Amino acid sequence: MEMIDRELAALPPELRWREWMRRIEAMLFASARPVPRADLARVVGQGAGLDLLIDDLAADLADRPYEVLRVGEGWMLRTRPAYGAVIRAAADLGDREIGLTERDLAVLAAIAYHQPITRDGLAEIFGQEISRELIGRLATRDLIAPGPRAPRRGAPYTYVTTPGFLAAFGLQDLRDLPDAEALRDAGLAEE
Repeated sequence: MEMIDRELAALPPELRWREWMRRIEAMLFASARPVPRADLARVVGQGAGLDLLIDDLAADLADRPYEVLRVGEGWMLRTRPAYGAVIRAAADLGDREIGLTERDLAVLAAIAYHQPITRDGLAEIFGQEISRELIGRLATRDLIAPGPRAPRRGAPYTYVTTPGFLAAFGLQDLRDLPDAEALRDAGLAEE
């Protein structure tokens, strides 16, 4: 493993801070997934306030077409929504979405709101069995993953959402999900 000078003691404080910000930005830029706090902490000095560095980086990027986004326990760079159409047009991507059916989205929402949940638990919600193929589609897209085994006979698998789910829907954590009661009141969800 290559050793780096984390402390940067030879630099004046303002240049040291700027270099730490750039290191964090480089790590976020190079990663396709949210970068955990522990990984970011490996490239800055012991006394560096990681949250302050990230806040300063976010402020520094305020006039850029991308932003720092907290996703679960990590951070990532994401194109600002205002530039999505530009990227789709330039890359000839068309109107690519996550590619989920209405049923896939309904099952994904049930998992998000009731996790960890088994396929039997999902069947109770929907009144019919949820296929392994549907679960597989969600897992293949890194939206769900196996959770802890259910504490009952046979110890069936449960399912939980992933950091990929949070990133796909622009959520920092599950507390950012719309309130289920508000969705029902608005007629967007069933009782």
